[in-house]
Amino acid sequence: MALKKSQKSLKRWTGQEWTTASGKKSSETGEVYAPAKTIKKLKSSKAGRAKLAAANKKKRAATKKGKQYSKHGLHKGKKR
Repeated sequence: MALKKSQKSLKRWTGQEWTTASGKKSSETGEVYAPAKTIKKLKSSKAGRAKLAAANKKKRAATKKGKQYSKHGLHKGKKR
């Protein structure tokens, strides 16, 4: 039987190695989680580092307010 769209998405998501930019837990650093490939790509350019810093700033602000999730825009426009 073929997988549903949501099942395919979950399978792809679980196959990725998700981490923070520092490699530490987000609860310790307040950083966003993203696939390791995405983090590596963002860290390789000045504009990417700025985007990652902005996302971390939004994540830390949301965490400070007691929110579990934040709309940091790091994954905006990605096909999922």
